[in-house]
Amino acid sequence: MNFEQAFVQTQAALTASRQWVAQHPKRVSAAVAALLLAGAGGAFAVASAVVSLGPDAALLPVREVTESVTPLPLAAQLEALDTHRFDLFRSDISRANDTADTLLKRLGVQDTAAAAFMRADKLVAQNLLGRAGRNITVQADQDNELVKLTARWSPDDNGQFKRLVIEKEAKGFSARIETAPLVASTRLASGVIRTSLFAATDDARLPDSIGVQMAEIFSGDIDFHRALRKGDRFSLVYEALEGDGEPLRVGRVISAEFVNGGKTYQAMWFKEPGATKGGYYTLDGQSLRRAFLASPMEFSRVTSGFKMRFHPILQTWRAHLGVDYAAPTGTPVRTVGDGVVEFAGSQNGFGNVVFVKHNNGQVTVYAHLSRIAVRQGQRVSQGDNLGAVGSTGWATGPHLHFEFRQNGRHQDPLTMARQSEAVPVTASAKPAFNQLAQANRQQLVAAATLRPGMAE
Repeated sequence: MNFEQAFVQTQAALTASRQWVAQHPKRVSAAVAALLLAGAGGAFAVASAVVSLGPDAALLPVREVTESVTPLPLAAQLEALDTHRFDLFRSDISRANDTADTLLKRLGVQDTAAAAFMRADKLVAQNLLGRAGRNITVQADQDNELVKLTARWSPDDNGQFKRLVIEKEAKGFSARIETAPLVASTRLASGVIRTSLFAATDDARLPDSIGVQMAEIFSGDIDFHRALRKGDRFSLVYEALEGDGEPLRVGRVISAEFVNGGKTYQAMWFKEPGATKGGYYTLDGQSLRRAFLASPMEFSRVTSGFKMRFHPILQTWRAHLGVDYAAPTGTPVRTVGDGVVEFAGSQNGFGNVVFVKHNNGQVTVYAHLSRIAVRQGQRVSQGDNLGAVGSTGWATGPHLHFEFRQNGRHQDPLTMARQSEAVPVTASAKPAFNQLAQANRQQLVAAATLRPGMAE
């Protein structure tokens, strides 16, 4: 029996079933009533009755269809697989002792021709080999031979990064330098002080520059040299600057919260519309910029505070009328406030020293310098470079001796910095400030929920 004959028989059976239903409507109605009254059992009975209306499936004809299939030739399949290529990508950070061979080996590349090119090329020698901290991505073929190597770094704080590209071409390898803009993204972090500020930022996988910025922001309220307590904590929002999606450097701290001895301090970055410079403010609008910085250097370890001490050279107890900052020779020294250079030269035990005269009879002193970068009578602004740390004069090692004098009397520099006046946000900028402050509050709340020692 062929398919056409089976189809004709099926159609005839269905026609007969329809005629039977038309001739016996009461029996069909009874079956439906039984379904409503008997529930599931009735449903089975009705289903059986309905199924019985059609032909028995076991009686339907079955036809076996056989088709011959010819597989593709094996040689053609192998050739297709052979022409399919795949590349491998790996990333790493360059090291100061990298050579062409050691760098490629660490990246899993085995290519003597690529290594030879890198050793001979001037761009590679000047911008990659022996340069630490550069973000590197390599593309290698399935034989681990170099296809492309890209090194990225940001040498200047100008919003751009450089890209060294080494690429395999038909005639060999080539190298070129490209410049592209950095892209800023926002990141959150939190930490807890257990031993020191920098230990906490290390635990949170934050670079030292973030710790320095945080210390600078709150230096007018918190003595980071002497007032940190175990259990103090911080939350912050900061910029990460990326090149090709890879983080190359950090930018500015956008907002921060620091809890010191149970007291909470908050700050955010804000630039008033039309202003050339921005600054940090409390979240209620008070500027954190004071007339004097708390330190003449970026955050550093204090070795001798404003107190009595045993003089290491004179071997007697004397009042120490300033603050000493330990730092390597050559570390930049800055003026803590606007003023005029009153003296710049060598003076007795101070060695190379700079005196800066400020308003209201205030003078700051920067001693033991290895070099002086200003001249007498020169006007300087807060943060300007005055010279570099050294060990000239009566000094047992490289450090900066810093003094603050008010009408000839020595004062604690940290106290004077905290007492200097702050400037609030102007009334015209307050609406924009308040809107931004609300967003910063929410971000700081989110940052505080991170597990201490984590950043994301």
